[in-house]
Amino acid sequence: MMCAVCKCRVTQELSATGPVFVVLLSGLPHKNKAALRQSENPSAKLLKCTSRKEFFFPTSDAPLADYSCTAFVIRSPPAADRNEMAVLKVTFTKTKRDKLAQVLWILNWVSVVTGMILLSLGLFLKVEIQQRRELMSDREVHSVPNMLIAVGLIACGINFLGGKICYDCVDTAKFLRWKLLMLPYIICTFFFTFLLLVGALMCYCMRNELEESLFVGLRDAMRYYKDTDTPGRCFLKRTVDMLQIQFQCCGNDGFQDWFYVQWIGNRYLDMSSAEVTDRLRSNVEGKYLMDSVPFSCCNPSSPRPCIQQQVTNNPAHFNYDYQEEELNLWMRGCRQALLEYYTHIMQSIGLTVLIIWLFELSVLTGVRYLQTAMENVLRQGDPDSESDGWLLENSFAETARYNFNIIKNLGKCYQVDDDPNIDVPSTAQHESDKVPPKQIPVPS
Repeated sequence: MMCAVCKCRVTQELSATGPVFVVLLSGLPHKNKAALRQSENPSAKLLKCTSRKEFFFPTSDAPLADYSCTAFVIRSPPAADRNEMAVLKVTFTKTKRDKLAQVLWILNWVSVVTGMILLSLGLFLKVEIQQRRELMSDREVHSVPNMLIAVGLIACGINFLGGKICYDCVDTAKFLRWKLLMLPYIICTFFFTFLLLVGALMCYCMRNELEESLFVGLRDAMRYYKDTDTPGRCFLKRTVDMLQIQFQCCGNDGFQDWFYVQWIGNRYLDMSSAEVTDRLRSNVEGKYLMDSVPFSCCNPSSPRPCIQQQVTNNPAHFNYDYQEEELNLWMRGCRQALLEYYTHIMQSIGLTVLIIWLFELSVLTGVRYLQTAMENVLRQGDPDSESDGWLLENSFAETARYNFNIIKNLGKCYQVDDDPNIDVPSTAQHESDKVPPKQIPVPS
């Protein structure tokens, strides 16, 4: 069946008081709201069902087709019907509500400490990356530490406010000051916990981006290793040497990478030597390339003196085979060493952030139960009575459907093309049509 005026879909259902007509509104805001305010029945009140998002009308003796939605007196369903669809409903006594508020007050202060931990982890990771910024390309490798720093600061502020709210929830009179702020606070805290989860996942997903940044940064650092007299690059030799000694690595992917770059400056080459000039001329780019590595690639634990010159020339060394003998050079590349170092740090930080996320999610769940339980106490009017608390007032499907309909109808809020009264002439126009036109005297 359809409403005679606003064309809402109307169905008939049974309730404890008898059959009722249920009007399913097509969108919000709906035009029958304005019609209700102009209803001939002054006692008509618009009471929205908080669980089913519908409007209930009692039956009338006259046929439904002869009435519009405004012709029925609207009633609200009982409170038991509103709460029957609640998700994870829990009943709280006055003592349990007070204990829940006190526990949440303590947990919110613990959350402030966890926010400081997040801030410290973000600063630590940022300093570790900043110490070797010359060995990384200008990529977004700072996104994770910046994210942790921002989330840590937000955690301190939002949990400090949450502690104050939970402390006041012990007293019903003080809760009234926070009643309107509770739901926006819970929504903001939910998005904050979502940011925590994103930050934890970023710690595990940053490996590929970090590897590419290290590859480009180390390649450029090895290329400028010889530029000890160039401003802005003179420190790279020391940086690369200290890196290879500290992390026991050599080159980008291995010691062979040094064979393809000129790591000795021209000022230290004897240009009068035929060997040097021939080597420079043999290279298309005019680089002095040789099969040797810097001293920092040598492994001090090797019993044999370090062979860093003519590494692949077997006759140049006594009892030496490049193909078979284990070299006394670091075999691991510096990119792999740094990647393992930063990956271990970020995985540890990611695990810590995940634990904090689970803790914050449990605190948010408790605050939601406290909010709904306190609001139901206010509806009942007895501060010492039992009250129900829940996570969602309706089922997951009903809540998702309702929010989806609101979003879908946002663009229809101000549409009046389907208004049945749009083409009805106004009363003022009818009155003006009955007035005869005034005759203007014409001079003869």
